Order: sequence, then C-alpha cells, then structure tokens
Amino acid sequence: MAAVFDLDLETEEGSEGEGDPEFSPADVCPLAELKAAGLEPVGHYEEVELTESSVNRGPERIGPHCFELLRVLGKGGYGKVFQVRKVQGTNLGKIYAMKVLRKAKIVRNAKDTAHTRAERNILESVKHPFIVELAYAFQTGGKLYLILECLSGGELFTHLEREGIFLEDTACFYLAEITLALGHLHSQGIIYRDLKPENIMLNSQGHIKLTDFGLCKESIHEGAVTHTFCGTIEYMAPEILVRSGHNRAVDWWSLGALMYDMLTGSPPFTAENRKKTMDKIIKGKLVLPPYLTPDARDLVKKFLKRNPSQRIGGGLGDAADVQRHPFFRHINWDDLLARRVDPPFRPSLQSEEDVSQFDTRFTRQTPVDSPDDTALSESANQAFLSPQVLSLR
Repeated sequence: MAAVFDLDLETEEGSEGEGDPEFSPADVCPLAELKAAGLEPVGHYEEVELTESSVNRGPERIGPHCFELLRVLGKGGYGKVFQVRKVQGTNLGKIYAMKVLRKAKIVRNAKDTAHTRAERNILESVKHPFIVELAYAFQTGGKLYLILECLSGGELFTHLEREGIFLEDTACFYLAEITLALGHLHSQGIIYRDLKPENIMLNSQGHIKLTDFGLCKESIHEGAVTHTFCGTIEYMAPEILVRSGHNRAVDWWSLGALMYDMLTGSPPFTAENRKKTMDKIIKGKLVLPPYLTPDARDLVKKFLKRNPSQRIGGGLGDAADVQRHPFFRHINWDDLLARRVDPPFRPSLQSEEDVSQFDTRFTRQTPVDSPDDTALSESANQAFLSPQVLSLR
C-alpha cells in the first residue's frame, strides 16, 4: 500500500478497522447553516483552502461533496485513501488523493492523536519540491480529510523491488533529492524519523516525494533532543533503539540504510526477528559488498556511524555536509532542486487517472459510501482542530 496512504499510525502495522471510512451525504453540512443556528463548526467541517488558486478568490467552502470517488488506493486500520476528482469549486476535474481517517479510532490513543495533528500541521506549513503537497484539509463529525496531490508514480519500494538493486547513478539521483527534502525539514526544526522505501513516492515525472509525516518531531532545533521510540526497525538509528536521546542525525542514519538497501537489495542490518535486528544495528559489523565504488563505500560508512556526532550530516552543516561528499560530485544541486534534471525512471502512465503503479488489491475495489455515524464529544473534537480554525473562534 502506498505510504502517503499509510493509515496505521503506530510503528507496527495496525489492525484492520471495522467498516469503511468513506463519506456519506450526512457529511455535508454548510458552515453558514451552523453559524445561523448559533453553533460552532466543531465536528462538522472547516473552511480551509491551502492552494494558491484561491488567493484572490476568497475562501472556498470545501467538503466531501466537492470530490468524486474514483478508486481505492490504500487501506489501513484507521481509514482509507481514494483517488478522487474535484467536481465543485476551483480546480474542477483535478485528480487528488483523499486520505480519510476515522476520528473515533484515533482518539483512543493519545500518541495517535498527536501523530495525526503533527502530520497535518507539517503538511500545512512545509512546501518543498520533494515533499508531498497538501491541497485541502477539513473534517466532518466523525472523519478527518487530507486532500493530497496524487502521486501516480507509486512507491519507490515497488520500483526497487522490481529492479532488485539500483545502479549507483540511479541511487545517487534519488538520494540527492531526498537529501534536499531532509535538509529543508531540518531547517524548519523537523525530524522526519520514518525514512524507508515505502514512504518515498514518485510523481508522474519520476521525481521523489517524501510522504507520511505522522512520526515527525517538530521544534527540534540545534542542541535539542527527543526520546520517542519510533520508526521502522531496519532503518532506525541506534540512538533511538537505546533511547539515549536523538536529534536530526537519525535521518542521516536512515538515509544510509536506504542507500545500502538501494545498492545491495536489503537494509544493512537484518535478522530473523526484531530483537536480533536491533542487536545488529546497535553492535553488528557493517559488511559492504566488493562491487561498490570507493565513493559509495565511504558515504555509506559515514552515514552509518553509530556515534551521531561523527555521522555525516550530524554536525552543524547538516545537509550541506552530505551534499559536499564526492558521491554527489556530478549533481548540480540548483538544477536538481528546480527539477531540471531528468529522473532515471519515468512512470509509464496513460492518463492522470492511471493507477497502474498501485496495488490491485485496492484499486480493484469499488469505492462506496459509508455513514458518518460517530459523534465525538466537544473535547475530543478539539484535539483535531488546526490552529487556523481555533483562531476563528
């Protein structure tokens, strides 16, 4: 399942939820009617428009009724993701991915609530060529909606699995775009903490987009650390595993593990169970295949330094230190950021609605409506309000 559509907020896969989280006619409740009745818009939907298209047109009333369901793209314990078409308001006919989460399932766990808020806040505030774009965000009585750009190129994981390993030039391109994305997040005080092939998607041209920001940590600036145990074990830095406190250097370890995976076909430290995998990450020997070039070997070793202060990118230079490594000597960083460099792989897509890069287990399902039958308390709904909406109260 595409990771921009990963709806399991825990570090491990969540259990399948009961029922489907799609919208129903009951979701559509005009804000004007609420205000006329003297009611606050909590538990109905927010008028949040995040695209530039409406800057000179005033706020657009956005709700589930503005989107036509086309395909199911993914499903998890907290909801579903659909490919949708905009059928009302601005951007008519444009294709998006609509991520729908059931609030009742999320509020059962305080961490899940925090992860959901963090993802929305980060997507609202961060704009970068290699980070998935959030177009709209709103909620109904029982559901949260994130309307994201539809990344029709699918997961990098799928392409890596298909190829087995990447040539170094191919890996270099993807690693360089990811480096720019991580550097931007770090400059905003955000640690990503969940870098893995499933969380890297390709747009229709083949450029990467980081997705799934539920495990990000905000407000971690120079000198600050956090202690949360989170991420995917095989790509997790040792300082997270031993809970010694970690900072943005964990993302460079994960990039090193991803680089190793791209060039060899598997992460650097794996075993038959979680405990043994963790032991290898903490104290196992790094084995590099002989076919790697000297520059690739050197960069992998510098990414996978167990001491974060000795790890490349772990110092004050952050992404700039990574960019200066000889492995990237042929990269023109300005051209790369402007997406003027041709990707090594361009997805073969027949149309904007083409879902051939997604799992047919989901795309063959018929998207159907389900009732929004969960009424949350006022305090529970407050947990999902964005700062923008709270400022209107």
